[in-house]
Amino acid sequence: MIVVEDLHRHFGGFRAVDGASLTIRTGTITGLIGPNGAGKSTLFNVIAGRLPPTSGRVLMDGEDISGLAPHVLFHKGLLRTFQIAHEFGSMTVRENLMMVPADQAGETIWNSWFARGRVAAEERRIRDKADEVLDFLTISHLADQKAANISGGQKKLLELGRTMMVDAKIVFLDEVGAGVNRTLLNTIGDAIVRLNKERGYTFCVIEHDMDFIARLCDPVICMAEGKVLAEGTVDEVKNDERVIEAYLGTGLKNKVKEEASHG
Repeated sequence: MIVVEDLHRHFGGFRAVDGASLTIRTGTITGLIGPNGAGKSTLFNVIAGRLPPTSGRVLMDGEDISGLAPHVLFHKGLLRTFQIAHEFGSMTVRENLMMVPADQAGETIWNSWFARGRVAAEERRIRDKADEVLDFLTISHLADQKAANISGGQKKLLELGRTMMVDAKIVFLDEVGAGVNRTLLNTIGDAIVRLNKERGYTFCVIEHDMDFIARLCDPVICMAEGKVLAEGTVDEVKNDERVIEAYLGTGLKNKVKEEASHG
């Protein structure tokens, strides 16, 4: 679904993404790992249109989408979540979901004055969809709470719910586990797997929790210093000497290999 070809993103003399090339296959949950500063979030930002590439290109289903704006990519079914959830705190959880679908009839003054029946019918359909999403994510009990008042993990579930309000093809999840307790992280993982298997979502997930990556992701791609370092199953990548060195340096490499050999 996504092909990244020799992608660069520079900030002055700093090469945050430095010739990265990778493929995200349709129907997979692909893990993207790497040490801090590896360029993972910058890569996401370029793919999702928040940053233009310095050079190289991004293809989606064979179409060059390099540099397209996020709202254009949204309509193509490419969505991205963030390390810090971007909820509308003064709105309820349900309202946060209901505002996602684009081009709603009630957004124009003409329709709000002269097509009230149409607006009301559409709003009922969107509300029903939002309630279905809340039920799917097992957070129906939060529907009428202000989004600012729910926990960090619940906000991550809300962000995932937003992707369900439209016909998403591929979702880029940036550190869904950051600051989330284990119980909620399991709930998020369950939802991702169900969306993948039952609804055909393709995911690419940045995450530092290797247990979470191992449970969900195949393949796993490791980045370091703006480049793709290794790709394979989670075990293949974890045992790759280049990956161990990138994370821990050569001084700890032999110790990690010894611990791995003892399970």
